[in-house]
Amino acid sequence: MPVTLRPALPLDIAALWALRTVAVRVSCATHYAPEQIAAWTASPVPDGYAAMLAAGGGIVALQDGVLAGYAMLDADKQEVDAVFVDPARAGLGIGKRLLAALEQLARQRGMGRLRLSASLNAVPFYRAAGFVALREEAYAHPSGISLASVAMEKALTPA
Repeated sequence: MPVTLRPALPLDIAALWALRTVAVRVSCATHYAPEQIAAWTASPVPDGYAAMLAAGGGIVALQDGVLAGYAMLDADKQEVDAVFVDPARAGLGIGKRLLAALEQLARQRGMGRLRLSASLNAVPFYRAAGFVALREEAYAHPSGISLASVAMEKALTPA
């Protein structure tokens, strides 16, 4: 089934957050404790999501008209804020396409590099996409918990 990409819109937020919650529960369960997953997935949509989408920083992947994944660019921080794929559609290259589209968006905005804080389960995905691990860190999640993560970055070649 072909996958189409389109800009994410503010009206997509509820669907994006629902997909993210399922993805965290399934994909992150191999690397984080159940209590961490519960707190992580109970958190509300961050205030910055609407602003990132309004600034054109979101990309949605649709497969057969159904939300298959999404990616978010925080242009102010020059950072990948999110790449999530529906776990039922994992392994189809959707995340790879979303990340490539986000990198292209960053290049178009004149960014020379992208940073991110990768969950432990996502490190191999980002490494395969050319991101380099800088250091292990504790990500202070808005829910109040601390999540082990890896700070990563990638130099972007000009468009």
